Amino acid sequence: MTNGIVIVDKDAGYTSHDVVAKLRGIFGQRKIGHTGTLDPEATGVLPVCLGSATKLCGILTDRDKEYVAELLLGVETDTQDITGRVLAEREVMAPETEIRRVCESFVGSYDQVPPMYSALKVNGKKLYELAREGKEVERRPRTVTIRELEILECRLPIVKIRVLCTKGTYIRTLCADIGERLLCGGTMKSLRRTRAGRFGLEEADTLDGLQRRKEDGTLLEVVKPVDSVFEDCPLLHVSLESAALLENGNPIAPGATAEKVWYEPGRWVRFYRTDDSFAGLYAYDGEKRTYMPVKMFL
Repeated sequence: MTNGIVIVDKDAGYTSHDVVAKLRGIFGQRKIGHTGTLDPEATGVLPVCLGSATKLCGILTDRDKEYVAELLLGVETDTQDITGRVLAEREVMAPETEIRRVCESFVGSYDQVPPMYSALKVNGKKLYELAREGKEVERRPRTVTIRELEILECRLPIVKIRVLCTKGTYIRTLCADIGERLLCGGTMKSLRRTRAGRFGLEEADTLDGLQRRKEDGTLLEVVKPVDSVFEDCPLLHVSLESAALLENGNPIAPGATAEKVWYEPGRWVRFYRTDDSFAGLYAYDGEKRTYMPVKMFL
């Protein structure tokens, strides 16, 4: 079984589940999971976890994302993108200076109402399923953070933007909210995810590219090791005498490491075996004066 992370440059028309199904065939294994949904018509970075790395899915989903989107001003749709039914069309009266001011005003935290056409569940049913039945239910706003918003191009009525944001941010809804604030409406014309956590497009392969790699025997070259996700965390090696503690996911005292050091309480630390293979994440517990396991990848 292959263990690690592969970065997919998702094509338009594929759901995240479609990508997983394709990769199961390419890698010849069932244990594969994606790290958060990407709209079918959206393209770009989708990290996918293989084997023991599926334990990372929740961690990777929580990381910041970067997108490049095209906002079409003057149009409102029921899906908040151009695949939906047009609800209203208006002339774009705002000058470019006002458009830039309004876009930049979204930098920071704001309460965003999730769209009806989304995979969020209400009473066990996905919102998009209710929307397709012609039903609309109340959605609680969720606080999201737009860390950066840059206008890359302004060719009215289309505004091309780059957005760096926290998990759970709907770029479709951001486009609609910008249009609403400009009093002309707005919808998302296109979306490309350029980064998910530390993984960017420069590291990604298309599904066709991965299939070709399988055929020429270079597939494993693009599988990233599990510990590559935690490169910003310090590392420690367990001592030979305490190797069994690590293999069983037990607490490990600073004195049981080759380095015999400790880091500030709560900080994640990578733990390695004596042969330099990665075993798991620990965090120092100041009260217990020992490293406690956070997540093991045995």
